[in-house]
Amino acid sequence: MTVPLPLPGAAVRYWDATEMLECVSVIPEAPDVATFCFVAPSGALFAYLPGQFVTLELPVPGGPLYRTYTISSSPSRPLSITVTVKAQKGSIGTRWMLDTLRPGMRIRATGPLGSFTSHHHPAEKYLFISAGSGITPMMSMTTYMYDLGRIPDVVFINCARRPSDIVFRERLEHIASRVDGIKLRWVVEDSDRYQPWTGYQGFLNQLMLGLMAPDYLEREVFCCGPEPFMQAVRDALTGLGYDMARYHQESFHPSLAEEQAEPTADDVVPDDAAKAEVEFSLSGVTQSCTEGDTILATARAAGLNIPSGCTFGVCGTCRIRKLSGQVHMVHNGGITDEDIEDGYILACCSQPMGRVEVEA
Repeated sequence: MTVPLPLPGAAVRYWDATEMLECVSVIPEAPDVATFCFVAPSGALFAYLPGQFVTLELPVPGGPLYRTYTISSSPSRPLSITVTVKAQKGSIGTRWMLDTLRPGMRIRATGPLGSFTSHHHPAEKYLFISAGSGITPMMSMTTYMYDLGRIPDVVFINCARRPSDIVFRERLEHIASRVDGIKLRWVVEDSDRYQPWTGYQGFLNQLMLGLMAPDYLEREVFCCGPEPFMQAVRDALTGLGYDMARYHQESFHPSLAEEQAEPTADDVVPDDAAKAEVEFSLSGVTQSCTEGDTILATARAAGLNIPSGCTFGVCGTCRIRKLSGQVHMVHNGGITDEDIEDGYILACCSQPMGRVEVEA
């Protein structure tokens, strides 16, 4: 399939979630890791910020799954969009993609969304720290900076089990060979057999950080990876006296701090014992619940299916319009202020305060 280029002076069309995405290529990256490239069949371009994510509707046996993946491509290359996925032990959706999704197949997607982007935190110097597939937003942001043509100042640290597990290694080394401002630092737990490793080995620590980026106190830090890894990075930076107001992280799993977060003094806290009711206008169903229940849980109790992904307010898959009533919503960036002003809520993290009517 050839995507037509927009002619000079022609109106530019941008992809939205009403159009399915077509897979045009699958590129193996590492064991159980592959990059899937998608285009809009209409030729529409993609507009997003580097570091944002999309939610894919995966037609697995037994019903669709909604999985959120960071966009690994850069908005400076808008003809296509890519996601780079890694199948973990027991994964269903990502495993289906690796085993079944092939060029020519089309799937539905929503987004892009997310606030984990260097665009929101402009700085003279950056420090990108990632582990495993957490490298994907860093790849997007680094490619974007490279494509601008200016000389960026980025120290790029990625941690992996072995050198063969480093995703995008060759691509990033090519980019770094073209400009002076991108410094790559690989950290591996162990070397590959019969392939000597002369770089950093072990687990990322304060000493390594000081050697890799001596001016870390001057850099804006972006971190992505498994929660234990990010906790270790936070602890290391805090111990080094880093200003954590300049630290930013991305995770599709709730951290312990988020799970234990206390409400603020002026926050309206739902009463788990108070009765509530949710009317689903499109389905013609009304379901009783308590203020401690979420809209999503209430819908499921009523036998209704509201598409959902992360279930804690990050991916935005469960966004629906609230027609009346009041909800208590604590999200993690999966909805914009503009959407909230337009009456939208996230069903997974919105609790009804009394009677609420939603468009579902």
